[in-house]
Amino acid sequence: MIKTIVFDFGGVIITLDQQQAIQRFEQLGLTNAAEMLDPYTQHGLFGDLEIGKISGEEFRQELSKLVGREVSYDECRHAWLGYHKELPKRNLQFLRKLRAEGYRVIMLSNTNEFMQSWAESTEFDGEGHGIRDYFDAIYRSYEVKMMKPADMFFRHVLTQEKIFPSETLFVDDGPRNVAVASQIGFRTFCPENGSDWTNDIYALLNAK
Repeated sequence: MIKTIVFDFGGVIITLDQQQAIQRFEQLGLTNAAEMLDPYTQHGLFGDLEIGKISGEEFRQELSKLVGREVSYDECRHAWLGYHKELPKRNLQFLRKLRAEGYRVIMLSNTNEFMQSWAESTEFDGEGHGIRDYFDAIYRSYEVKMMKPADMFFRHVLTQEKIFPSETLFVDDGPRNVAVASQIGFRTFCPENGSDWTNDIYALLNAK
């Protein structure tokens, strides 16, 4: 019986637009942005930010060196937020419904402080609520210093939450992430970026 549902952020809760993010970083002067940005797991300078090896300020400094000019914190934030295409209201409504029905709802995401500064703000849902109003617990790569698809990230959540993988549904648009979670024993579902996954999840919950 599923008691806990763990959601990815980008590609599940919000719809991602990688091309827009690439364009914004190119506008800052990063000519190889397409090579450096990844839809699921970042690498290099971008990966160092998302795994918490460097701070947002250190990222800004290093990006400034790469593009050959001083880039502001707000410019970095604007470029990162290029990933944000849409936040479907149905997703937020569904999260509230799941919690009202007694499920524990958790976020597990590879992300960074630039993206989460928006998610934490009252601008997040357009109604004055930040992301914490929709989840019982949040686990972010840059804070815990682990990134999916590393199995230790999933095991960290299991330990902290004191939950069993067999009673947990993991929802992520990254096939590699879902594969690792499945190997650990999670029930899993891998929706496409931007799809309406609400009915699919209910079908999975009702099947148990």
